[in-house]
Amino acid sequence: MRQTIPLLKRPVDIPILVFFFINILFITYIVDLEQLVIDDPASFQYPIWPLPFMVDLVHWWGHNFDPVLIARPAWWKVTIWLDAILFGPFYVVAIYAFIKGREWIRVPSFLYSAVLFTNVCVILGEEFFGSHATPRPGLVLLVNLPWLLFPVYITARMWLRPHPFTKEAQK
Repeated sequence: MRQTIPLLKRPVDIPILVFFFINILFITYIVDLEQLVIDDPASFQYPIWPLPFMVDLVHWWGHNFDPVLIARPAWWKVTIWLDAILFGPFYVVAIYAFIKGREWIRVPSFLYSAVLFTNVCVILGEEFFGSHATPRPGLVLLVNLPWLLFPVYITARMWLRPHPFTKEAQK
């Protein structure tokens, strides 16, 4: 029989949880949702959500550093839909699983990490070499680096131990 290791005794999971919280509270349903509810950043009415100052922040970032975010080609919107439909719910479930030490999250973590890493590589390819290349590649890489590194970290965390959240119960 196995017993759950308390979260405070699993400090390697804290950065993952922080990453998931940032994604669910800011990236997925503010930054990305803005790109789904506003078709044309040059001509729009503010939606109910995200709030106007949030929309303005996303547009400021896009106009100054991230032209593909403003251009919104079809392939880009597909990655945003994946975030909203798949990653958002995953973050909620994963936050629960990581806090409670539920090992059934291992396989979904591998799938999530693979898709996220792939999406970010495709996005960075456009950012550096595409028709909507950023004028600030170093800054854009730095800002996007967590979305490259965390999939690797999560995969390593789940791969290296078949039971990442539990240990054999004391007899």
